Amino acid sequence: MDRIIGIDFGRKRIGLAVSDPLRIFASALETVQNAKIMDYLKKYAETETIVRFVVGYPVNMDGKPSEAAADVDAFLKYLSKTFPEIPVTLEDERFTSVLAHRAMIDGGMKASQRRDKESVDKISAAIILQSYLDRTNGNTACPLPDSIPDSLCMANTRKGRRK
Repeated sequence: MDRIIGIDFGRKRIGLAVSDPLRIFASALETVQNAKIMDYLKKYAETETIVRFVVGYPVNMDGKPSEAAADVDAFLKYLSKTFPEIPVTLEDERFTSVLAHRAMIDGGMKASQRRDKESVDKISAAIILQSYLDRTNGNTACPLPDSIPDSLCMANTRKGRRK
């Protein structure tokens, strides 16, 4: 089945996420040591069809590439050389680690589990991939105000009934 792979690149570890076959949801997949990433991806490609890589790209608040972008650029060359037939899309990775920690807290993970950097890496990869999927599928993370049913609107509660 066709899959999109999300990648959160790091000098030591690389977080990976995968899309579902319909390309709606991203799921954390694995955290792999940097030196073993291509072997892992080759083995994964033996059982699943990878149709795209979405790689988190580090940019500063002004939108310019950060210092870490040079490492990602080198990885991108290696990835393209190893998988020349698979397109690569870059996705802004600002705040993904913060969002990953928030997701871990919201998910009820204990503090000791949240210190596991491997978990943060693969959850960050899932956030990067989900951002791409939402943007390309036209999904939004939050409903638009007009799409909230009246029964759920704060104005319809006893304290704020609409007139």
